[in-house]
Amino acid sequence: MTDDRASTDDRASTTADPSDPEVAARSPESAFHTVGTDHVTLIGSNVAETVAFYRDLLGMALVLRQPNLDQPEVTHLFFDTGDGRMLTFFVQEDRDSHRGPQRPGVGAVHHLAFRIDPDRFAAVERNLADAGHRYNGFDRGVFHSIYTTDHNGLVIELATDKWAIPDDRRGEVLALAHTKRVDAGAEYAGEEHVEAALEELGLGVERYDLPDSATGTGV
Repeated sequence: MTDDRASTDDRASTTADPSDPEVAARSPESAFHTVGTDHVTLIGSNVAETVAFYRDLLGMALVLRQPNLDQPEVTHLFFDTGDGRMLTFFVQEDRDSHRGPQRPGVGAVHHLAFRIDPDRFAAVERNLADAGHRYNGFDRGVFHSIYTTDHNGLVIELATDKWAIPDDRRGEVLALAHTKRVDAGAEYAGEEHVEAALEELGLGVERYDLPDSATGTGV
């Protein structure tokens, strides 16, 4: 009896250059393996403006509020991003929000990306506009994204897949699409590579009805 997933992993193990790190759906040999993201914690400004953006605008439930265990004068806010994974903030009432650009450089946060329902894509754009938040929407090749900023200038990406891809097969699909991109000599993974990967994996090509968006960069 053969392991279809293992054979798929072998197909989806390709590098454009021998010196590049291997791209593959299978987990590498390691002393331990993570099983997912638990939480990401950021230094925030104050409670009111943090809650206004992440709970009231983005719709993340505020599931826990308590003093920071290591610095009790700081408040620790926990938001459920929608799948049980947490985004948390250390905030204080005397901190003002800063809408200017984030500080760039090694170790800095470039942006945070959250998944949204494809059926809500257009509504999210309208809601951002109604709330006075500027945004850009782009076709990123393998997914659609909306880019905006939070109350502290942090770039927030709201992304949705273009196709119905099972959550537990996303890495496998992307790794095989990467292989097909490299084999085709393409610079970026495109729709044709993802659709070919979906067909080869027997997942079917069910495309979502998304608004037309320009191809480009949003950050």
